[in-house]
Amino acid sequence: MNNKDYYQILGIDRHANSDEIKRAYRKLAFKYHPDRNINNKQEAEDKFKAAAEAYSILSDKQKRLQYDQYGHENYHEFDHQKSDLNVEDIFSSFGDILNDGLGGFTDFVETTKQQGDNLRIKIRLELNEINNGIIKKIKVKRMKFSKDVQFKVCPLCHGTGSINKLSHTFLGQIQTTINCTQCFGLGKLILRIPRGVNNQGLKQVEELINIKIPAGIKNKMHIKVLGKGNDAPFGLGQKGDLIVLVEEIPHPNFQRNGDNLFYDLYISIPQAILGTYEYIPTFNGTVRIKISPGSQGGKILRLKGKGLPQMNGFGRGDLFIHINIWVPKTISQEHKLWFQNINKDPHFAPKHNQNNKSFLDKIKEIYYND
Repeated sequence: MNNKDYYQILGIDRHANSDEIKRAYRKLAFKYHPDRNINNKQEAEDKFKAAAEAYSILSDKQKRLQYDQYGHENYHEFDHQKSDLNVEDIFSSFGDILNDGLGGFTDFVETTKQQGDNLRIKIRLELNEINNGIIKKIKVKRMKFSKDVQFKVCPLCHGTGSINKLSHTFLGQIQTTINCTQCFGLGKLILRIPRGVNNQGLKQVEELINIKIPAGIKNKMHIKVLGKGNDAPFGLGQKGDLIVLVEEIPHPNFQRNGDNLFYDLYISIPQAILGTYEYIPTFNGTVRIKISPGSQGGKILRLKGKGLPQMNGFGRGDLFIHINIWVPKTISQEHKLWFQNINKDPHFAPKHNQNNKSFLDKIKEIYYND
């Protein structure tokens, strides 16, 4: 933070309009530009940054209003944003102002950061693979830099990748550094490209990649395998990544919601009346459960910790068993007469208990009372 009042730094009065603020800043930015003050670069750079700091506040209506209201010292206690600017930040933020009539300021430093393209694949997983976690070996076609490509040093930049540019303006000359226009910042030119290699020095190869699938991963999640995408052009730069989309294959017995599993159990009318024991498959073995006499259709039983593992490694979801009473569509004449006889029995008359939870209440209990 500069200790001098921002209006004083720009040499304007407190009633200056936006155009006057802009003109004052441009004048100071040109005067104290680091490239124009080689013999006194540090002092010029400090004044150059002070002018930029003042302009960043006074050119913003809201910030200027707060600055005028609180004063110079109190404003920085009110505004906790970082005000330490470096030269590159200034050109990035105010390049349009500096370039308007000062030509070449926005080209102060230009660099080319190359990165290989990311690759995207889809992988289908069985529910038991999701339960256990697994390492999948997948063949992936990716573009890899060919070591058979031959280069020569760029004659224009002599391998540096950058050249100096002299810009002529009505206020003088500005020397800036830009990417080499011949090698585009690479520092080298291609001498020979072998057959099967593209003009970026890349060749398609098939590679076997190990993809670690964590236990409990969810459908439509993405896994990023670093550095297993395409190589950067000419191998100069960071490799791309392999983005793996997980697609869960529907299970014939279980339905999934988060870390919980749902299983439909069908029992007969006699089993519902008399009670029974049933064996339920889980991913950790078979579990024997008791069906109490008089169980109603729609009843939900909960087996704690028999669902899928949580991805964070702490605990497992639950297995919910939904009881369905199976009613035959056709029965014999004998059975039909028997049911007609007991139909008049009061024990078989439906009785609604106000204390019984509805199916909707049971579902809410599952999702909101874990």
